[in-house]
Amino acid sequence: MNQHTRTVPRPEVAGGPPAAHGRTGVVVVGSVNADLLTTVDQHPRPGETVLGRTLDVLPGGKGANQAVAAAQLGAQTALVGAVGSDQFAEPALAGLQAAGVDLGAVTAVEGSTGVAQVTVSADGENAIVVIPGANASVDDVVVDAYAELVGGAAVVVVQGEIPRTGIEAAARHTQGRLVVNLAPVVDVDREVLLAADPLVVNEHEAALVLAMLDASSGRGEAASSGVTSSGAEVPDSVARGDATTDDATTGSAPEETEPEDTAVETDRGTADDEQRVVDALLAHGVPSVVLTVGARGALVADGSGTTLVPSPRVEAVDTTGAGDAFVGALAYRLSEGDGLVEAARLAARVGAYAVRGSGAQPSYPWAGDPLPETIAQCAARAASAATSAAQAAVGATRAGADHHEPKDDRR
Repeated sequence: MNQHTRTVPRPEVAGGPPAAHGRTGVVVVGSVNADLLTTVDQHPRPGETVLGRTLDVLPGGKGANQAVAAAQLGAQTALVGAVGSDQFAEPALAGLQAAGVDLGAVTAVEGSTGVAQVTVSADGENAIVVIPGANASVDDVVVDAYAELVGGAAVVVVQGEIPRTGIEAAARHTQGRLVVNLAPVVDVDREVLLAADPLVVNEHEAALVLAMLDASSGRGEAASSGVTSSGAEVPDSVARGDATTDDATTGSAPEETEPEDTAVETDRGTADDEQRVVDALLAHGVPSVVLTVGARGALVADGSGTTLVPSPRVEAVDTTGAGDAFVGALAYRLSEGDGLVEAARLAARVGAYAVRGSGAQPSYPWAGDPLPETIAQCAARAASAATSAAQAAVGATRAGADHHEPKDDRR
């Protein structure tokens, strides 16, 4: 363990006793931040000063966000991470403690806690600057110390906000299912990507990961020219991440699942571009891919095909952390044994729930909270209710007929 490192005392949490010595559903290895959330009418342009409206200090960090999202939905969750010795450590841990996340593998190091400066405009769009702080200490030495915890998890989740050696160590110790949300995209060993089941990325991140895989397989020249190792071009629309919002929420064309629910229109060319990149990732040997496509939902792909999982239509207040809510919910359902498509359906609804509130963790649902529904889900629920009502009416009619039927008193 790093010098000047101590373990954060286990808090008294609502989720019960710490899970570090038993089987844990979800273990997240990742970052813990304090989010300095500023709201403005519109984002400043380069060189421009604007007046802000509010400033709040909230818990954040992709690792912490995902752990909170999973725990609040019901997963037994533990986090491997670090905070500093400054005034931001306490608010950074507040959401984790409230959600009942086991913090026995969170260390405190001398220096600053990770901080994210988040600016949110009136239309809900955000701009984020992250200062890693203590997260930079979560390397292979730290993760190796909790190998038993990581190895005992049904699902392990990693992101790109800790050193690559920490990510690689987490993947090495994983014996359950590994979810790799490579955001931001950092250079990691090829074997981490090939163990990702699923790899969760948006369009821009997918193009960067594909280039990384091409380079590691000796096709770096092709990758830099925009051509994948499978011979497919990486389209500009995908490389730029067109139509992407905050990480939100899927060898053949995708199954058109409930296309009427598509919250934003996309042309056929963009959809084909996305499918080609997904196919190229699978061709490299990635077991499964969840490609988030903003408000449209997600493309979920594995060896059996690709399914478009739509996102419910909601009015966004703040997109900060919506992608982390998606990943946390996905990990929770996978730890419960759901298939990838079914897990992604719930994750899309959780992500949509999150954008309706301010901040990351404060906007996440708890188990039992009503989640937004897609149009098709609403229609199915209404149809089911109508069927039940009709059956009840038929039953009442029959009961009435039986009650009024004249009896034959002849002997």
